[in-house]
Amino acid sequence: MDSKKKIVIVTDSSAYIPPEAQEGLDIAVIPLWLLWEGKSYQDGIDIFPDEFYRRLQESKTLPTSSQPSAQEFVDFYQKVLSNADAIVSVLVSSQISGTIASAEAAAAEHPEFGVRIVDSYSSAMGLGLAVLAAARAAGEGGSVDDVVGAAEIMRDRINTIFVVDTLEYLHKGGRISGGKRLLGSALNIKPILHFEEGQIRPLSQARTKRKALNQLLDIVQERLAGKPMQETAIMDVNSLEEGDMVAGGGGTLCPSPTTQNNR
Repeated sequence: MDSKKKIVIVTDSSAYIPPEAQEGLDIAVIPLWLLWEGKSYQDGIDIFPDEFYRRLQESKTLPTSSQPSAQEFVDFYQKVLSNADAIVSVLVSSQISGTIASAEAAAAEHPEFGVRIVDSYSSAMGLGLAVLAAARAAGEGGSVDDVVGAAEIMRDRINTIFVVDTLEYLHKGGRISGGKRLLGSALNIKPILHFEEGQIRPLSQARTKRKALNQLLDIVQERLAGKPMQETAIMDVNSLEEGDMVAGGGGTLCPSPTTQNNR
């Protein structure tokens, strides 16, 4: 009996898909690099969110991130293909990371791998939901075209909207311009941001975090236009209470199994 899996989905560690959501699906995760105080860490292997946030509070310097190299993708794809017939790689937006460029270089160097690459135009669970759609299509016996199509359909339907306390980290990470960062800091606003065409762009703003979160929920309802939400991922960044508030619809704080602790 052939033990090979037909299609495996490869994504990167910025997806932060909860383990329970991946159960029964063929998803392989290549780690991004975190560079901090002269040392390099592989995300999800050498460093995890709890340690990251602890160090962030204590450190005088901010970390930077880096994509896997083309050779790392070659090695990773070779390992995955030892137990698969094909790979569909669904990765973080090419507009905010060089990860896809590395993956494309690896695929061009080894066309025999037959890797198909999908730009999610998002990150975190915006990326994760596209990955899960692809993995489910593969698990149902879909062809490579079916799997790619499932990822692209989900990608085009996803709205990734979020609130941050400050634009400082997004600026230092190269995700937004200095002008936008300075404007946000000067006005002491809480920005509401979203992914648009693969880039992080301003959507709205509020004077307090709670107002910003309530406004975020209003935007979600407006975009739904009365239609039911197919899938939801609530992502909090070291802020469980606010994640629970969003999960509860902005009212009384309540525990929620859908809240995901991301960075």
